[in-house]
Amino acid sequence: MHQRRSYGRILLVSVLVGYLEVALAVVALLLYTRTQPVSRIPFDWGALAAALFPFGTLVGVIAFLLSLLFVLPTVLLAGLLARRVGGREWWWVPPVMAALPALPLAVWAGENAPRAGDVLTFWAGAAASLSLGALIARSRRSALFRRVAVGGVAVVAGTGLLGALGFATGLLPSYRPPAIGPQTMTGTWVDHRGGKLVFTSDGRVTASDIGEHEPFDHPSGPSHQCTGSGTWSYEPGRDVWTQKVRVEIAGCSWPAPWSVGGTGRKPWIQQTVGDPASGKVYELRKATGGS
Repeated sequence: MHQRRSYGRILLVSVLVGYLEVALAVVALLLYTRTQPVSRIPFDWGALAAALFPFGTLVGVIAFLLSLLFVLPTVLLAGLLARRVGGREWWWVPPVMAALPALPLAVWAGENAPRAGDVLTFWAGAAASLSLGALIARSRRSALFRRVAVGGVAVVAGTGLLGALGFATGLLPSYRPPAIGPQTMTGTWVDHRGGKLVFTSDGRVTASDIGEHEPFDHPSGPSHQCTGSGTWSYEPGRDVWTQKVRVEIAGCSWPAPWSVGGTGRKPWIQQTVGDPASGKVYELRKATGGS
């Protein structure tokens, strides 16, 4: 059963599709982070819950404006072109949607001179996302809002469930830090400011301006900096998560041995800064060519 097309319903369904697209993108992003080194940083669910309302409000406002400026005109123009030129109405939706934002995007690009590849990627993504909203919202099927809501929630929830099952069964590669060993440690490791630790194969280590953090420091601003010479040792631990690098330098102190992160190609060692639940870490990355 079909019902008469309503501009208000087009806007309402388009905004709903926008919400669902953002929700699906967030779920996909969360699943992706499980495959990256940052996924082991504790997640602040309280902060996420506190941000949901303002974030949801912002998404709603943006979705409404995009629907009003692009989706509704696209549906109307596609219908007009189908009647005047011929063809099915939905055929006209993607080309019309691709054309509408092209002019303002070209004006913006002319004033800001971004990279052409970035502009084209943004334009293609925006056109595809808004075209989907227009194609769905143009339908005259009855109970369209409810159908889209139920189907969209099922897709978002199903994606999250399949991702979780994939990680649980090992079908998706969850992140694991690299097993480095003493040979990998030999060489120069640097922080974001240029401080460095130089490890030698005979168990000696030299520090130059390496940060020592107080409990409430930010990783980018250590309270003290360590310079001196001492010894180091690698502890393999029970598995890759518990391997440690112990550094002993007179006059320098860290609250715990250095833990291991990064990837096999780009490993790093790190110290937790402040509350472990904050996810703040101070990193030293192996210098390119260091061995």
